[in-house]
Amino acid sequence: MDKAQDSKEWSIRSLIPENHPRKESLIIREKIVEGLEEGYVAPQGLIAHGRGECFDYLMGEKTQQFAIDAIKASVATLLLAKHPVISVNGNMAALVPKEIVELGKEINAKIEVNLFYRTVEREKAIEKVLREAGADEVLGVGEDASATIPELFSERRRVSPRGILIADVVLLALEDGDRTEALVKMGKKVIAIDLNPLSRTARMASITIVDNVIRAFPLLIKYVRIMKSYSREALEEIVKKYDNKAVLTASLKFIAQRLSEISL
Repeated sequence: MDKAQDSKEWSIRSLIPENHPRKESLIIREKIVEGLEEGYVAPQGLIAHGRGECFDYLMGEKTQQFAIDAIKASVATLLLAKHPVISVNGNMAALVPKEIVELGKEINAKIEVNLFYRTVEREKAIEKVLREAGADEVLGVGEDASATIPELFSERRRVSPRGILIADVVLLALEDGDRTEALVKMGKKVIAIDLNPLSRTARMASITIVDNVIRAFPLLIKYVRIMKSYSREALEEIVKKYDNKAVLTASLKFIAQRLSEISL
């Protein structure tokens, strides 16, 4: 993390008492708010974050086994990919910019900005955040988003011809289901990080990591470093055995069981 980011992080942390029981959650909220103030998080992103935080509560704010299973399948898929792309929106840029760049370098993936509420200002602001985090190249900014996804009519249809358009695997988070479905129809494998196992994105994705992005990205990096030594056959076997419907069912069963066990 560079000095500007380090100073920003310290500023956020200094506002919250060390012994506050919700310290980490409040730090995350502050990062989202700061992203809004700096112009790269959309106001609607705050609503999306709050919805995700609700599901995180239901899962104990911990990475559960069903998420680990999805993360391992995701890593195997990314390592087998010829043209992996990490698709980035404002909330992701606010929460895990360093981790996005680090993962991209580990798997030799392109990083591309893709926004529902797209403006040139937001694109450039996100590009700036990612470059400050160490990115050498950021696609999908300005005229680079010159290609389109068929059958998609929001601003998310605009993609880079060097990135998402030719990608065989797309990793995304905090996403709308329309684009996920459109990408799958194009024959791409879509890895979604989504705390809501009932969302259209979660149900349409090839692999769904039901977890918080702040926990999922470090774990993706961890398992990439472990699994890089696996043979191609071993990676293919992991992907072959993965069942996304079973993972989503396991997440819902976990939530239901946890709710039944909680006493007020």
